[in-house]
Amino acid sequence: MAILAGLLALLAAALRRLLRCPAPVPAVGFFHPYTNDGGGGERVLWCAVRAVQELRPGLPCAVFTGDADASPDGLAARALDRFGVRLLRPPQVFHLNKRKWIEASTYPHFTMIGQSFGSVYLAWEALTNFTPQFYFDTSGYAFTYPLARLFGCRVICYTHYPTISSDMVGRVKQRSFMYNNNSRITGSIWMSRCKILYYTVFSWLYGLVGSCAHLVMVNSSWTRSHIVNIWKIPERTRRVYPPCDTSALQMLPLERPTTPPILISVAQFRPEKAHGLQLEAFALALQRLDPDFPKPKLQFVGSCRNKEDLERLQKLKDRSTELHIDELVEFHKDISYRDLVQLLGGAIVGLHSMTDEHFGISVVEYMAAGAIPIAHKSAGPMMDIVLDEDRHQTGFLASEKEEYTEAINKVLRMPEPERQEMAAAARKRAQRFSEQRFHEDFTEAICPILLAEA
Repeated sequence: MAILAGLLALLAAALRRLLRCPAPVPAVGFFHPYTNDGGGGERVLWCAVRAVQELRPGLPCAVFTGDADASPDGLAARALDRFGVRLLRPPQVFHLNKRKWIEASTYPHFTMIGQSFGSVYLAWEALTNFTPQFYFDTSGYAFTYPLARLFGCRVICYTHYPTISSDMVGRVKQRSFMYNNNSRITGSIWMSRCKILYYTVFSWLYGLVGSCAHLVMVNSSWTRSHIVNIWKIPERTRRVYPPCDTSALQMLPLERPTTPPILISVAQFRPEKAHGLQLEAFALALQRLDPDFPKPKLQFVGSCRNKEDLERLQKLKDRSTELHIDELVEFHKDISYRDLVQLLGGAIVGLHSMTDEHFGISVVEYMAAGAIPIAHKSAGPMMDIVLDEDRHQTGFLASEKEEYTEAINKVLRMPEPERQEMAAAARKRAQRFSEQRFHEDFTEAICPILLAEA
């Protein structure tokens, strides 16, 4: 293995000379094409930048972004205003003009492979403009890693979820309908077999490029198991839970009004979030409550990225009317964080229904806020988050409508002291996923690479 690694290093050096690749400069370049997504991935970016600045104060940090209006001061201000992350100094900014090549809309078919090779083209643009000593991918573009190594970079990544997993292949083999496996494919043996072949080839390529990383950080046990299975580099793979800013939520009182009882669902209006399942379960739970029981309310809170998300939101509203529960269902779109905290402070239940959510920051937020989580029985929520704390139950897991309905009614009928006891245990567990814990684990992971090159 050492001989092979040496030969590859010599080959990369020869190719760099042949292609006239610029020599890497002492700096950390963060490959993050979308710096305005406002989600957990962007929080990881800014917490990572701050951690690097604190560990190596003299090492410049740069961000590769496709956002045309991004500026050093503007990004530093956004990190502080949106996420409360104060950088030691503004990062350098290198604009990417070819971002369309990683957008899903560019590839109506074979989207995964199209976006993956498109990311290589985008990384080429980035690295020819500025070649850092450390190439840090915080957006999951594994196909860029061989290119970064070709340019002489040390490759570090924080992987939120695998681009492909054995679960995805398994669903195609079982011909299971899902948002990323439509009925046209599940209804055809031939098309299912073709998709299995496509996934198999892609999975092999994904494993090949992923293994080029010098250090891999993953956000959950589920993600780690899949990445290790595909990339085959367990010795270079570390689990580092994402930073969840729950400080404001931890201050909310556990005692709250229960007339009416409030259920909340926080998630973007995307197909994989399965809002319809929550709505159906809530309607069924209402039917099973005693007539004199206070009618609970369900609050959907989320953002819409595009026209399709807006249409999905409208369909949810229409469905609530069809179920005759529209007076008990509220929709809050694109609200401020302050308003979100206020809504979470009034909820006794937090709903989550995405299958194989790699981590589940919203579930952590429910727990920190004092809302008992009812989360999907898979991946991050099942393996890392909704676990007992000091032998006390912290929430419920479900996968089918009937299970969600049963859990909803169980919390609604729970005596107030018992509910507060469970909420307190959940809040204590949420502290395991703080920004401070991320900073400590992240710094420990990158120290051997960043300090060795100092």
